[in-house]
Amino acid sequence: MNEQSSHLRETVRRRYAAAAVQVTEGSTACCGPEPVEVDENFGSTLYAADDRDVLPAEAVAASLGCGNPTAVAELREGERVLDLGSGGGIDVLLSARRVGPTGKAYGLDMTDEMLALALANAEKAGATNVEFLKGTIEAIPLPADTIDVVISNCVINLSVDKPAVFAETFRVLRPGGRIGVTDVVADDTLTTEQRAERGDYVGCIAGALSFTEYREGLEAAGFTGIEITPTHAVAEGMHSAVVRAVKPSTTDEPGSSDAATGACCGVAACCTSDEQATDPATTVPEAKAASGCGCQG
Repeated sequence: MNEQSSHLRETVRRRYAAAAVQVTEGSTACCGPEPVEVDENFGSTLYAADDRDVLPAEAVAASLGCGNPTAVAELREGERVLDLGSGGGIDVLLSARRVGPTGKAYGLDMTDEMLALALANAEKAGATNVEFLKGTIEAIPLPADTIDVVISNCVINLSVDKPAVFAETFRVLRPGGRIGVTDVVADDTLTTEQRAERGDYVGCIAGALSFTEYREGLEAAGFTGIEITPTHAVAEGMHSAVVRAVKPSTTDEPGSSDAATGACCGVAACCTSDEQATDPATTVPEAKAASGCGCQG
């Protein structure tokens, strides 16, 4: 890592450490913690009231993301979920509720202060199917092929090595696993310099990839079925976006038509909410049954 990248990472770490301390110190006040100050495009207001109400106030107050990845990842009972850049733990705790006692939710963060806050929030929530890990999202401390779903909330744009993030995410996902993240993405017309003019790096703006760069980065890592859908503007030409993609199943051969289109077992976007039979005359269950597909969900 070069000196500039090291400096950026340390700047990001300090910013989020300070946010964790602010929430922790606020929790000693009579009225509970104050939310970390962000504009209306970021933070806990992007979560439904029902989600906020079931979590410790400190987890909600520490929310700094640009969306709600647990609402787009369509988590299922028994799944193993990994949250990249888990912060105060809001998405890990929501994920843990969705996957239930037979599933597990991991949170990964590089900031000691955020990890301490997340652990305290998990204890307050009584969550027993969660685990928080210290590390960077460019070098995930988990074995390959062990995670069903990777989520993240406005953190990948902060990485100083996004190809490594995509490659590591692909590595830890099981075949057929998926990502459902929210992130800041720039219009293809904006140069790197123009993105920097719209906001700083730690503010989740300057480090954002363009739509094309994001898609190409995921494709280079091996992902298929890629969808990048903007949800709301965070600056001129900059958007919060939902990003979905799939790690092909082991039956897919590199370069095959199925691998290139995100299809498996005669089904495009297999095992996601967008799955559909590649043959319009066939239903999804029929296509899976005909191919002997192991992915029957």
